[in-house]
Amino acid sequence: MNASSATRSSNRPGRRPVRLLARLLAPARTAAARLRTLRGWRADGVALLFGVLAAFALPPYGALLLLLLAFPGLMVLLDTSPRVLVAARRGWWFGFGLHLVGLYWITDAIMLEAARFWWLVPLAVPALAAVLALFVALATGVARLARPGWRRTLALAGAWVLADLARQFVATGFPWNPLGSVWELPGHAGDVMIQPAAYVGVHGLTLVTVLLACAPLFGRIGWATLAGVLVAWFGVGALRLTGPVPSTGVPVQVLLVQGNVPQGAKWDMAKRIEIFRRYLRLTDDAVRALPAATPAVVVWPETASPFLLDGDSEAREAIESAAHGVPALVGAVRFGADGRPRNTLFALSDGGTIVGRYDKWHLVPFGEFQPSWFPLGIQVVPGGGFAAGSGPTVLRVPSLPPAGPLICYEAIFSGQVTGPAGRPDWLVNITNDAWFGDSSGPRQHLAAARMRAVEEGLPLMRAANTGISAAFDGFGRELARLHMNVTGVLTVSLPPPLPATLYSRAGLFIPLGLAGVLLAISLAGRRASRRG
Repeated sequence: MNASSATRSSNRPGRRPVRLLARLLAPARTAAARLRTLRGWRADGVALLFGVLAAFALPPYGALLLLLLAFPGLMVLLDTSPRVLVAARRGWWFGFGLHLVGLYWITDAIMLEAARFWWLVPLAVPALAAVLALFVALATGVARLARPGWRRTLALAGAWVLADLARQFVATGFPWNPLGSVWELPGHAGDVMIQPAAYVGVHGLTLVTVLLACAPLFGRIGWATLAGVLVAWFGVGALRLTGPVPSTGVPVQVLLVQGNVPQGAKWDMAKRIEIFRRYLRLTDDAVRALPAATPAVVVWPETASPFLLDGDSEAREAIESAAHGVPALVGAVRFGADGRPRNTLFALSDGGTIVGRYDKWHLVPFGEFQPSWFPLGIQVVPGGGFAAGSGPTVLRVPSLPPAGPLICYEAIFSGQVTGPAGRPDWLVNITNDAWFGDSSGPRQHLAAARMRAVEEGLPLMRAANTGISAAFDGFGRELARLHMNVTGVLTVSLPPPLPATLYSRAGLFIPLGLAGVLLAISLAGRRASRRG
């Protein structure tokens, strides 16, 4: 072949995309080569940077493309790690950056108590990020045991999910910001991409996310696989959204009351009458606006009532009077026989009668209670804090569909929102995110609640003190919302529940099994090579 023939061959239309891709990938190959030369603190620092980049893929930012830089970079650092412990150390720095940025908003809560806990301001988020980074270190250390290439990628995905599952249970659990939540994009695109959670849960989405994020490591095959999986993923999600929705009778109108009470004023005894009257006024106006004889329920946020409803019949009667006989689900504190407080959702009906109650059982460590394993002997939470309830249940209120109550933090626990009492017809999530200001915290919390709706196939109604109050159907589609720092009432027709999802039946066993299989496949190759 002469030179002119070779030139014509290289300029054929079919080869142009390949040449363009090669040019686009050239800087990445150069960066990867430079990355492979890094050692010591330089490699650790770059791992930290990659973790920071990955954090911006999480809600509310949604910069998914950054994962295609962060995870390939992490994998290169693992490949060049001379030992498992070095890989774990580099993974720790990645996890530290990921959680440092993802959880920065916790500082806002501490600043509200700065007079007492000023010393925690520079320590709390880095300390929590350092602890959570241990789970990433565990995943990267295990991945280093597998042979380089696709086996190590499978090992990282499987070990990452197993570490996230451990994060959900160890030391009462803190499974905030799983990587699967990056698909909770706003609008229809996000609705479609989170539908597979009905089959595998958010942890299953995390597993696939890690695999896809590592795709650039495998060149053209990796990019083609990435494109194919995304097309299939989108197809599965779109198909599920076209599925039939069960018919229902006259829908219940859910009145989500957002009082918009600043955290600094919430427990001010001089302002409690004013706060209570605000909630009563909002409730009265919203119920009066309903057509006559409309089935309805009023929902107040977490600890919205400044009065102890257990023993305060006047407060209960005032609430039911404002609700004009409509049942009310009200967040308030109560004290048990042991003298310790409970974070409770009260169900009121029939002139203020308590017809049901639910005590929060997943409490926030160091926010609502002081764990017994805390070793320093420092009293961070006076009196040990709140006592925990007995676990998830179904709240049955006359004239209402059975509800699954979730108080605040409990909405982040995938696979743990329903219990042996049966499957409810809807989820009601009351929360107070005023602690976290107008930061990413309330938005990440909202994303977690949305994911629970998809996993369970149940509509979720969320009443937040200062926002974001919102309503989702069983597909996780947003029906309505009240934004941050708005005073008002969101009135929403309660959608019917969808048929029980695969994930609602099998729960955490699905991602546990998937992660275990990937890990077994990836490490089996290592054992076989040793035998050879």
